[in-house]
Amino acid sequence: METRINFHKIFLTVVYPIKKIEKKKKEYKEAKKILSLACKLMGTSIPWKTEALFEAVRRDIYEVVDEILFTSPDAINCKDGEGYNIIQLSVLNRAEKVYNLIYHIIERTKSHMIDSSSNNLGHLVGRLAPSFVLGRTTGAALQLQRELLWFKEVEKLVLPLQLTEKNIYNETPAMVFTTEHQDLLKEGEMWMKTTAESCSITAALIVTIVFAAAITVPGGSNQESGIPLFKKEITFTIFAVANAFSLFTATTALLLFLSILTTRFSEKDFLVSLPRILIFGLFTLFLSTIAMIVAFCAILFLIFCDQRPWMLAPICAFACLPISVIVTVKLLLLVDLIQSTYSPIFGKKSYLESCKVNRKNTIFMK
Repeated sequence: METRINFHKIFLTVVYPIKKIEKKKKEYKEAKKILSLACKLMGTSIPWKTEALFEAVRRDIYEVVDEILFTSPDAINCKDGEGYNIIQLSVLNRAEKVYNLIYHIIERTKSHMIDSSSNNLGHLVGRLAPSFVLGRTTGAALQLQRELLWFKEVEKLVLPLQLTEKNIYNETPAMVFTTEHQDLLKEGEMWMKTTAESCSITAALIVTIVFAAAITVPGGSNQESGIPLFKKEITFTIFAVANAFSLFTATTALLLFLSILTTRFSEKDFLVSLPRILIFGLFTLFLSTIAMIVAFCAILFLIFCDQRPWMLAPICAFACLPISVIVTVKLLLLVDLIQSTYSPIFGKKSYLESCKVNRKNTIFMK
């Protein structure tokens, strides 16, 4: 009976998630078939597809955009109620998947897209992204970083002359970006300072603890020679190495977090500089915390577990508690920082390999 229960638990924890993923993949393939069939039944008629096309661009559903442009290539020239085509909408709504899908079209037509206010693509990307787009990213600092990535991408795409062009409000793309992102810049500065302050307190506590442990040698020392009594024990060596490693990494983390607090917080700092410092700071903080727990467990084992080996199990169990807490609290932030800073969102992506849109079947009218 007990074996059946254990087998059922293994099934639920391992097999069920795999089945769920397979079910989602099947539903995704069926949805693509239905989409393809619907577009074919509509034929090349554009009016029936325009609203779906614009909404797909706003929500960055590249599959719908790909299918509509494949069956109705002229849909690339459609404009919404505000006079924006899908290229301009993809920039305004930060739809990177749709942007990557139609990038080859944007390259050919970038100099011909001016709206009623004389805004080129540089002015449009300088605007603040919609709130539902900003909400996809954790923290104001990473939101500003994503906005800067978009601005730099379009800056490389447009003609050099367009970077200095002014709209009817006498604003260049850079001026539009600075004006639109003033509040987000302040929020990003506050978020970065709050995060650095909380982490620096943790790092300072670790430095204090491990420094005190290094001075106060566990088990005492020989009064004549000053050599620790547990010097020849392997566990004592583990304690010494882990304690020293924790001290050095915590000190490094503390200095990194303090450097964040003293920076000038300009727009460009949020692109790479500040996120990179925060990544290294969080990483060294993780290492110092784990090393501190290892050193503490080693000394507990050395003092108490010699005659009572059964204490090893509860010590290891309790040691996992603080590690799991800090991992739960800060690991997701570290992963988001690494992905946002070092994982490019533009360029050739694997999901584009199955797309049907190419250079031959999409023509943009000037």
